[in-house]
Amino acid sequence: MSTYADSPPFSRPARAALVTLIYVALIPFINWSFTWAPMVELPLLGWLFNPVTVVTGLVLVARDFAQREIGHWVLLAMAVALGLTWATSGGELALASGVAFAVSELVDWAVYTFTSLKLSTRVLLSSALAAPVDTTVFLLGAEAIRDGMFTLPNIVLSIVGKMIGALVIWWLIRRTMERDSLGETP
Repeated sequence: MSTYADSPPFSRPARAALVTLIYVALIPFINWSFTWAPMVELPLLGWLFNPVTVVTGLVLVARDFAQREIGHWVLLAMAVALGLTWATSGGELALASGVAFAVSELVDWAVYTFTSLKLSTRVLLSSALAAPVDTTVFLLGAEAIRDGMFTLPNIVLSIVGKMIGALVIWWLIRRTMERDSLGETP
């Protein structure tokens, strides 16, 4: 199965542009948020974590959709987003983000390229495999910029946040695919 949709990349230009723009905007925004968001203590556990880690899964899901619309051009979109991260948050964070994305992109590419699973299953599987890798690599890099980023709470909550996002998208895609297979209209 290919990383592309049933139609060739850019066959739906407006959708491709919108999905890619969302992907490109999320990366520098979330990376920038790591530079200022306060650490929050979880009641009862006493864990300190950065609340931005909970929404980082949006980027992985947005990448799945952008890759589906524009194919391997998603790598250029990632480069643009990392350039924006460099401009807004500095080179160290852009490097940490870039390495994390590169590693998780390889995992994602492998799932999309070498499996013939349904799209909904591929989204869930690629997130389950990429989330721990992406999180660990990014938070290690972010630790060099801001102390206290590479902690068990940040790692766990980032992975949980990514997987909650992936589960929501998985459910929506699966529901849409089932509805389409039954010939129902939304």
